Amino acid sequence: MTTGTEEARIPLDPFVTDLDGESARLRAAGPLAAVELPGGVPVWAVTHHAEAKALLTDPRLVKDINVWGAWRRGEIPADWPLIGLANPGRSMLTVDGAEHRRLRTLVAQALTVRRVEHMRGRITELTDRLLDELPADGGVVDLKAAFAYPLPMYVVADLMGIEEARLPRLKVLFEKFFSTQTPPEEVVATLTELASIMTDTVAAKRAAPGDDLTSALIQASENGDHLTDAEIVSTLQLMVAAGHETTISLIVNAVVNLSTHPEQRALVLSGEAEWSAVVEETLRFSTPTSHVLIRFAAEDVPVGDRVIPAGDALIVSYGALGRDERAHGPTADRFDLTRTSGNRHISFGHGPHVCPGAALSRMEAGVALPALYARFPHLDLAVPAAELRNKPVVTQNDLFELPVRLA
Repeated sequence: MTTGTEEARIPLDPFVTDLDGESARLRAAGPLAAVELPGGVPVWAVTHHAEAKALLTDPRLVKDINVWGAWRRGEIPADWPLIGLANPGRSMLTVDGAEHRRLRTLVAQALTVRRVEHMRGRITELTDRLLDELPADGGVVDLKAAFAYPLPMYVVADLMGIEEARLPRLKVLFEKFFSTQTPPEEVVATLTELASIMTDTVAAKRAAPGDDLTSALIQASENGDHLTDAEIVSTLQLMVAAGHETTISLIVNAVVNLSTHPEQRALVLSGEAEWSAVVEETLRFSTPTSHVLIRFAAEDVPVGDRVIPAGDALIVSYGALGRDERAHGPTADRFDLTRTSGNRHISFGHGPHVCPGAALSRMEAGVALPALYARFPHLDLAVPAAELRNKPVVTQNDLFELPVRLA
């Protein structure tokens, strides 16, 4: 076996100019690829489906950043653009074992099936309102800005009890939070302001509770579950970040896929394929989350003929996993709504840290997409697909804009 310490690493493109090509190169490098994150940070990436499922349930890979040798040695600067994703504060995302179960259970108890289903009416109402605001004359519009972005942001604001007046500023801050191009001098300020907004929200809900997840977490803490304010703030930030970014990309990528595969669009518009198939196939083929940061090896972890050495970091390259032929067959690189392996993807994660908001994201896309195409069945891209530009975010498969013609 080899640790690959001296081997050439595959640099992840900070500008994300060719995500599909990059994912293919990572997959071709084997189930465990040596990569370099923007900023020159060396990590390992798991790129094959079966190995990812195994590693995502391997207790030797932990969330405690203090296990990371580079972190302990002071090699990761405080102004590294991705520091907010690698070290986002204490929440269910950054702990394991009993502590993870404690924090996740409280979120799960607040994010109940009843609460998620209760959101369906609100999602439908918001969808219809946003569609009513689109031009009805068949003009060109940036569908991301006008529809795919505001819908998930309004939904997560309702869910978490965040004032709508905060949303424009949160949009700016989260773009800086995820971007690899945020200037070093703005990284710490961005994280500080985000924490301040979440802290203010927790204080407001403590003073005047509502029917929202933040109030539910505060109530659980007051009932003896010992959730600290810092944990509530970090959980709130995590849920808002994950709760809107993934769904934006899911809606945007679904529209791109249907526009670039008209024969598949015809299947769903004729009723020969279900809208749920559009959601699941988009999650697999154009996964909203391209890479997830970050786990740390508490001891040597063998993966095939390689080893993740103790103290090294691992990312999960979901963009590569979704088109793994070993899991999805020889047509894995094809968008196909009739695919029978579609439900085997793990785009919302796997194991203890699987995304608790997956059902809500699926519901939002499952409401938004059929309503959009019922209103505009001939919707199509207003520019060639090759001209669509990815945002410089190595963790998200996201576009700057989505110009469409609403004919």
